[in-house]
Amino acid sequence: MSTTLYPLKFTPILKEKIWGGNKIETVLHHKISPLKNCGESWEVSGLVDDESVVSNGFLAENNLNELLEIYLTDLVGEKNYEQYGLGFPLLIKFIDAQDNLSVQVHPDDTLAQEKYGQNGKTEMWHVIQADEGAGLYVGFNQKVTEQQYVQAVEDGTLESLLKFYPVKPGDTFMIPAGTVHAIGKGVLLAEIQQPSDITFRIFDWNRVDDNGKGRELHTEEALDAIHFEENVGDFLVHYTPEKNKTITLVHSPFFNTNLLDMNMQVEKSFGHLDSFVIYICLEGSAFLVSDSFKEILKTGEVALVPAEIDHLQIIPDGNARLLETYCS
Repeated sequence: MSTTLYPLKFTPILKEKIWGGNKIETVLHHKISPLKNCGESWEVSGLVDDESVVSNGFLAENNLNELLEIYLTDLVGEKNYEQYGLGFPLLIKFIDAQDNLSVQVHPDDTLAQEKYGQNGKTEMWHVIQADEGAGLYVGFNQKVTEQQYVQAVEDGTLESLLKFYPVKPGDTFMIPAGTVHAIGKGVLLAEIQQPSDITFRIFDWNRVDDNGKGRELHTEEALDAIHFEENVGDFLVHYTPEKNKTITLVHSPFFNTNLLDMNMQVEKSFGHLDSFVIYICLEGSAFLVSDSFKEILKTGEVALVPAEIDHLQIIPDGNARLLETYCS
């Protein structure tokens, strides 16, 4: 039996959400039964109680944290291991919003470590599918003081301060920790983020349950977390697609993400990265090939290429669109 590391695929961790729909099944081909709906599919996760489990090859049925304990730098790279130890440094999700998600903010590393002993949460979104008129809320549409913000929360008028972006497939947003944001109804997207699940709910569109009660809001916590001066600007990533080229979308201290829209074979060399590389197949299918393996990646599938793999061929089966992300 081979013991050489290879591109690892994982069993999706499906999350039923009241706002979720069925696009994770109809667009991304994940079977969501017996869930009535599916709001999130966690594709690569090392968070406690939500560890991804390998679904392919001789390492099948091992979870990501077990592999990290065994393979260490061979899996994640020396710099990542020095910085994150036995914590996997990214969380990869698909999110399907059939209804508006609540308006939220996540703490940065300083606040999250000080109060919760965890990572902060900087994230990015890449839109896979969007219904007509659908969009995302990111940041404020004007300069907002703490006093104006608090008053809008109390009055239930926060929506008037939010910046709304109508979206289409391929639109990408970088959302630093401390940024107010919400996914609007009708959007299916891929999310790449720091490994944290700390979320402060700011506003829930004045929705109430059958008893007339609204969801819990984290008003005080959110006020500490919001970076008011940095919530005004353009959070849409501007890039020019080009066939069979690696196009940079995001370069940050937490992760780097590229887009590959391809109909020809692409050669990849990773020796300079000192990092694992994750591929997210948004459309079509492609083979990940080296001297020792050949793994197919289909629409909605995600693969983690361990750091010890220096060279890879990506061979599309017709047309394929992939996100490529890594820490370095």
